[in-house]
Amino acid sequence: MPCARFEIPACADADVGRLKHELGVSGPVAQVLVRRGYAEPAGARAFLAADDEHPPGAFTGIGEAVELIRSYVESAELITVHGDYDVDGMCSTAVLIGALRRMGANVDWYLPDRAADGYGLNAHTVQRLAARGTRLLLTADCAITAVEEVARARALGMEVVVTDHHAPRADGVLPEAPIVHPLLCGYPCPELCATAVAYKLAQALSAAGGAVGDERGRQPGCELERDLDLVALATIADVVPLVGENRTLVRRGLRALASTAKPGLRALMSVSRVDPGRVDERSVGFALAPRLNAAGRMYRADAGLELLLTDDPVRAGEIAGELDRANAERRHVERRICFEAEALLALQGERSCYVLAGEGWHPGVIGIVASRLVERHRRPVVMIALDGDTGRGSGRSIEAFDLLGGLSACAQHLLGHGGHRAAAGLEIERGRVEQFAAALCDHAERVLEPDDMVAVERVDAVVGGDELGMTLAEELQRLAPFGRGNPGVSLLVADATFRDGRPMGDGKHVRFTVESHGARARAVAFGTGGRLPVDDGAPAQATFTLEINEWKGVSEPRLILRQARPAPGPDEPEDRAAAQTGARAGEELVLFVD
Repeated sequence: MPCARFEIPACADADVGRLKHELGVSGPVAQVLVRRGYAEPAGARAFLAADDEHPPGAFTGIGEAVELIRSYVESAELITVHGDYDVDGMCSTAVLIGALRRMGANVDWYLPDRAADGYGLNAHTVQRLAARGTRLLLTADCAITAVEEVARARALGMEVVVTDHHAPRADGVLPEAPIVHPLLCGYPCPELCATAVAYKLAQALSAAGGAVGDERGRQPGCELERDLDLVALATIADVVPLVGENRTLVRRGLRALASTAKPGLRALMSVSRVDPGRVDERSVGFALAPRLNAAGRMYRADAGLELLLTDDPVRAGEIAGELDRANAERRHVERRICFEAEALLALQGERSCYVLAGEGWHPGVIGIVASRLVERHRRPVVMIALDGDTGRGSGRSIEAFDLLGGLSACAQHLLGHGGHRAAAGLEIERGRVEQFAAALCDHAERVLEPDDMVAVERVDAVVGGDELGMTLAEELQRLAPFGRGNPGVSLLVADATFRDGRPMGDGKHVRFTVESHGARARAVAFGTGGRLPVDDGAPAQATFTLEINEWKGVSEPRLILRQARPAPGPDEPEDRAAAQTGARAGEELVLFVD
């Protein structure tokens, strides 16, 4: 388990007491809320309610997009939805297709092939779509940087509407077309995923009177609400911050997913062994999303989109099985590439970032491997799959490093690039890889400080062992859904003792007992090689996530170890103890332990 610096933000007694009194929450939950910026009761109450929502009209200029789309629906000319090959791209495409079908549109779709087409809208695709009769090109999860490609589409006689959420070009030039983009259109929640953007556009189309009820009398708003399952799936999979309206959409969307009528999602949960009644952000992120992503990573994303759109349960079961097998293949390929990448990384020695290139690496898997390496080594990592004279790369980053900015700073070495601050892709000539690697590492050296490359364990609440029961575990669920921007709660036990460690999971993990304040609790540590990170029976400082574990119909509280280290000895000065935990002297480990 990597060593992290403990950080305990300030937390005033008065703020904690006020939340306990006015909201009726426990001390630990009040600490979490205060440390996450919700010290005022009104703000804390709104966060717990998760009902932040904004109208589609909050997108500046969305009316132009709506009117253009409606004109093509009314004329029955072909509308093509051009999506992307990841979960967000598939789900946003499915939402737009569903909305257009309900309006009676003549609509089809195109999802790029990761290997043949690369990311986003390209000139060859534009040419093919024009030749087959597309009159309106509606993009989903792509094209905000496709300035030339959009211009080409218009020159070929197509109109274009761009819906996206990615960063625009560094020079600020935008496509000449109606744009629906949360950041560029001044939307109050600027970090919506592409599927949420598509959902908002679908809402605007429905409000404009473009849809009608079906023969059973169901209204378009009801049908649209059912697509919240896709919004939740994509929002979690695309790792956007789960705050503000994103938090609202995921909470409502998880409820919709639990009762979804979509045969494809029901089949996907079945092959993933996910109980619909217990589906949560973790099962979406670790079971459902990887299987959908496997379609675009290993083969073509069309299978994933077909799964989301089909009304046939038999066909849904067949596709879900295909995706499950593709995901198993993806895991095997990932393990091989990860082993080879670790060997290359070791040869490079200590660096501020790593650029790793290899022959035969699957371009659909290298992004996952990059994520694994970033987590393990706390450095930005770019993986490049070489094929002939060129290579396709995928990178992941740490919080302190803007990867898209880094690629832009080295753009003279690249054929193309795009993405986000935390994740980005590129295309490069084989002969420029070493120059690019040197330039990116030089850029990282200038930007990063040593502390940026040390993991930080941010403590949300300091608790005693007597508080770590089912009551607190259930109360913490009020803070869900957890993810980026709202991570799982980190509970610090300052006087922990670990006992009775026993390997589990073929020796990969360990289960043990935690003692504190005279209380005992069951705990598990994952990925420790079956060993406890501190000596059995020795005093320790440790952080945990407290969850409700369901096993064979029995529910019980369980601690998941996050970080642990030996406690400072009785003769160690207070400031040294503070340095070990990352807290200020006098504040560490003594805050609000009732």
